[in-house]
Amino acid sequence: MRRRETLKGLAAVGACLAGTVRGAEDDRPALVAVAASVQPALAEIAQAWTRASGQRLQLTFGASGNFVRQIQQGLPAELFLSADEAFAMALVRAGLTRDAGAIYATGRLALLVAPGVDIPLDAQLQGLKAGWSRVHKFAIAHPELAPYGQAAREVLQAVGLWEQARAKLVIGENVAQAAQFVAAGAAQAGLVALSLVAGPAASRLGQHLALPDSLHAPLRQRMVLLKQAGPVAAAFYEHLKSAPAQAVLQRHGFATDQR
Repeated sequence: MRRRETLKGLAAVGACLAGTVRGAEDDRPALVAVAASVQPALAEIAQAWTRASGQRLQLTFGASGNFVRQIQQGLPAELFLSADEAFAMALVRAGLTRDAGAIYATGRLALLVAPGVDIPLDAQLQGLKAGWSRVHKFAIAHPELAPYGQAAREVLQAVGLWEQARAKLVIGENVAQAAQFVAAGAAQAGLVALSLVAGPAASRLGQHLALPDSLHAPLRQRMVLLKQAGPVAAAFYEHLKSAPAQAVLQRHGFATDQR
């Protein structure tokens, strides 16, 4: 009898603990993995959405390629905003997403020149080529991990600077780190996401000029809901397609007319 009562007591405690764990999990903010290029815009959108909805998000920013690897290894992200289509579709092909997701924005590259560095800005980078001797270090994101790094390599190849640039490159793990290299003086110039330098607060980073997207493959940025996504992540995913969210993305330098 005592053994039966003890087992019943343990079962009750176990059920209570399980309920507590489930409650803690339900109370956790939805984890959203976001490409570094979207950081200023997403932070603004998420803050406004949380204020209006009362729902909490945990945003983590980094290189799209790293996020794909981490999600495949068990990162409990519920929503992934990639800096291009290819990395998002890798998760689709792996069977880790609800569906193929949606394009939420199209990115652009910008030439960023550090304060005090005398390099003329022009869309075909002729000024950069003419002033190349004044560039000791040139920053880009990692071409294998970050879509903006791949696009930067394509731009340098298109204007005939890639071979010269290779010896001077400083590589950021993501495009935000590449911009920080220029801002900190570790590089005299670099190719970064326009979205990171489009806002008024970014003027302290240096001078910038948006580059024509004809110099590189389109940066169509796709988002996908992971299979473990809950209702909060799903609601935020839908909000990102709404007019208010798209307006914020446009203000931060993204094009949003492609789906």
